[in-house]
Amino acid sequence: MQVVITGGGGFLGAQLCRALLNRGSLENQKGDREPIEQILLLDQRFSTQTNEERVSQIEVDISNRAKFLDALPTKRSVSFFHLASMVSGECEDSFDDALRVNLDGGRHLFEAARRAGPSSRVVFASSIACFGGEAMQGECHDRMKLTPQTTYGMTKAICELLINDHSRKGHFDGRSARLPTVIIRPGKPNAAASSWASGMFREPLHGQTCLLPIRRSQSHPMTGYRTVIESLIELHDLPKEDLGDDRAVGLPAMSVTPIQAAAVLRQVAAKRNLKLGEIADDFQPRIQRIVDNWPTAIDGRRGLRLGLPNVSPLEQIVEEYLDDFGS
Repeated sequence: MQVVITGGGGFLGAQLCRALLNRGSLENQKGDREPIEQILLLDQRFSTQTNEERVSQIEVDISNRAKFLDALPTKRSVSFFHLASMVSGECEDSFDDALRVNLDGGRHLFEAARRAGPSSRVVFASSIACFGGEAMQGECHDRMKLTPQTTYGMTKAICELLINDHSRKGHFDGRSARLPTVIIRPGKPNAAASSWASGMFREPLHGQTCLLPIRRSQSHPMTGYRTVIESLIELHDLPKEDLGDDRAVGLPAMSVTPIQAAAVLRQVAAKRNLKLGEIADDFQPRIQRIVDNWPTAIDGRRGLRLGLPNVSPLEQIVEEYLDDFGS
């Protein structure tokens, strides 16, 4: 089996690649485990090069249809993990680029999967930003109408519908993982409107100040990166009959406020003898308006019934980040 990961140069792409190498195999549509012979990572750029012989890195713009399709394998047994995307803040600033990368890029990936044949599988990293507007009341669940109020969420929702239709027609076996905000991402803040969610943990843990652009009482659905990687793999291996005609599955999440985050940080810092940096208020109305259009709670019971992992306790997520990336 060949595996393609778009966004393979990013944090989740690298974590997924490592997990798949350790796992060594994936289930095909017959329910048999197939060894992973090759992992192809695609991204616009890679900051580091791999020495793993089973992994290839290709720099390519997913919105360039001809070059993107030329870079992909034609072997019949292919599994695609589509993680490449412009993030929320970028999409709000550049509508046309959002359509080019997130929507057209998704269409190009789906075309590649269709060319690979009906035995291919696609796992698409969608987002809770698909929800929004007047339809968004209480906990958001898989059967709730999608009325996104951000350009980012709109592109994710359209790709979800495309996956449903491709799967209905038998072009490929697709499924969408509707991700909450993933914490704790290492490195520097990015242009995502939810970047503060990782920053309010990451910067204090490294003795730095986090500038918080939203209200301290803001509740936001989150989950840990280890759980997301496990969920993407488990969703891939699910029999299509378990999913039915709704291929989009919301991952379980916990609702966290900056107030709660600060309390957990103090607990972990006391346990590990860390000196924390400050979480300082730096309210930005633009960011708050985007976040206001996102869910504050997720009903992940369908995902749990399908066998996806539950979200880990917040303190455990912080501990795992320190174990993986140091303090």
